[in-house]
Amino acid sequence: MAWYGIGLGQNDDFTRCSDLQFRNRPELRTSDCMTRLASIPRSIGGMEWHWRKGTEAAGAPGADDDDIVARLLLARGVARDELDQHRNPTLRGFMPDPSLFRDMDLAAARLADAVIAREKLTVYGDYDVDGATSAALLLRLFAALGHEAGYYIPDRLLEGYGPSGEALVRLGEAGSRLIVTVDCGAMAYEALAQARAAGIEVIVVDHHKCAAQLPEAFALVNPNRLDENDAAAAHGHLAAVGVAFLLAAAIVRELRQRGYFAGRQEPRLTDLLDIVALGTVADVAQLRGLNRALVAQGLKVMAGRRNVGLNALISASRLNRAPVCSDLGFALGPRINAGGRVGKSDLGVRLLTTEDPAEARDIAQELDRLNEERRLIEAQVQEAAEAAMAGQHNRSVALVAGSGWHPGVIGIVAGRLKEKYGKPAIVVAVDDTGIGKGSGRSISGVDLGAAIISAREAGLLQAGGGHAMAAGLTVAQDGIEALAEWLDARLAPAVAAASAERILAVDALISPRGMNPGFVEALEGAGPYGTGWPGPRIVTGPVRVIRSDIVGKDHVRAIVAGDDGASFKAMAFRQGESALGQLLLHGDRGQRYWLAGRAKVDDWGPTPKAELHIDDVALAG
Repeated sequence: MAWYGIGLGQNDDFTRCSDLQFRNRPELRTSDCMTRLASIPRSIGGMEWHWRKGTEAAGAPGADDDDIVARLLLARGVARDELDQHRNPTLRGFMPDPSLFRDMDLAAARLADAVIAREKLTVYGDYDVDGATSAALLLRLFAALGHEAGYYIPDRLLEGYGPSGEALVRLGEAGSRLIVTVDCGAMAYEALAQARAAGIEVIVVDHHKCAAQLPEAFALVNPNRLDENDAAAAHGHLAAVGVAFLLAAAIVRELRQRGYFAGRQEPRLTDLLDIVALGTVADVAQLRGLNRALVAQGLKVMAGRRNVGLNALISASRLNRAPVCSDLGFALGPRINAGGRVGKSDLGVRLLTTEDPAEARDIAQELDRLNEERRLIEAQVQEAAEAAMAGQHNRSVALVAGSGWHPGVIGIVAGRLKEKYGKPAIVVAVDDTGIGKGSGRSISGVDLGAAIISAREAGLLQAGGGHAMAAGLTVAQDGIEALAEWLDARLAPAVAAASAERILAVDALISPRGMNPGFVEALEGAGPYGTGWPGPRIVTGPVRVIRSDIVGKDHVRAIVAGDDGASFKAMAFRQGESALGQLLLHGDRGQRYWLAGRAKVDDWGPTPKAELHIDDVALAG
């Protein structure tokens, strides 16, 4: 098999390292490949390239018989006796008993009552993709149970994040005395108190961090409750749609026990996994444990394109193959989000619940158009935020604010700033009344959600919450500077610790000839990959740059060739102005380089080809 990396001669250590990684040659152990990697000098990005923590387990006695999938799983912390479970993550292997979670049985019983009595109920969802998928999941479940529920998605600009008391009371006055909030509500003290005073029962299904005091809900299902038991809290990485799926399982079980399905067909919960996968990946939830099973099985369901709305969205996204994990985060998710960011907030729910192909096609096309509009708005805010960053002193948390910035794109821009500056970033859009709506993104090892909750409790915010990697807030314009100083002081130690070791984790060495689709397919055997379950990073080289240019917005494209005569395409995204990008564009064409990055398949042409998405470059001798 050509992708094994043979071709430089059997006496070349690097070829033998490459061969060992993918063919299990016993004469050269993993430790020898580690030595080879350690000989590569510090990179252009100033990082040291190390084997991923845990790779040492792959070098244990007998480990040379491991295949590439086993090696990747071991490097991600999987115990050797659990390898088979993780090779094919299934619900049976990872699904907990829903009753494990506080208030789960209470919520399931109350909703089963509503289904049996045909009681009017409303699903109140957030306007982002996790909220849309969570709401759609429950709506489709209730429809399959023979009960039509209503839904309410707040307008991002007019109503902001989370349930408002006014909206809950209006829904109650319209006859819905039972409301389920999804992806919101964990910190909605005032709103839920208003609903309770009006005699409205609210069930909260959320995953955002909770404070010690909980709002007045009929039931609050959230693995991130501070009073959760350890087994339930271990599932705190679930997206809201994952929590909603567990609730759906609990509802079906409750109805089964009551004999509800004696004369009717029981719904297949696995049919909803395509929606669960979309919400999980798009919300950047960690793909470990149950989430890996939800996404792995959800992708299989999605490949069947049975959901009319998702089928239309896949077509509108111009995907000509079954979606893979990255498509959920970079193609489908952003289009669902575009409705809530710059269009109508309920478009995502409407798309994911419709059974009308014509309606689905129209909504998908509208979301595609809104996504393009969102890109333009995002570019404008990004430029303004970059200018604001240039004028601020160096804090541990990048916090920028501007009047007139569109609040629908500030989260995306915060993510861009985080990636560029390597530290948590918060972007605040200030409206005409002097109120700022902020969105933040964090780096691994820095819990931004907890800090925002503490800032709220300290009186620095009007509202705020989130989880470790992302947070939202509301702050008065004259309080932004004080917030920036407070966050700087609180998070500086964590940011310093997270940034102290500039290390690039590597999973494999491969010769340039090993770069082909078969190699990439082999790596995918340990997927799906995403946050918390990083995709494999390989090192290949030495290579020379044959030609390079700028494509799109600041992306560098290069054709590189190795000493073994093999060549392939490499991409460095948003690196045109960086030292790395300038090296690829204008560096000495005779210089040889080591490249580190992610191997991907470019399937846009008639023949699929492997390419490398570059993370870093180091000079070779």
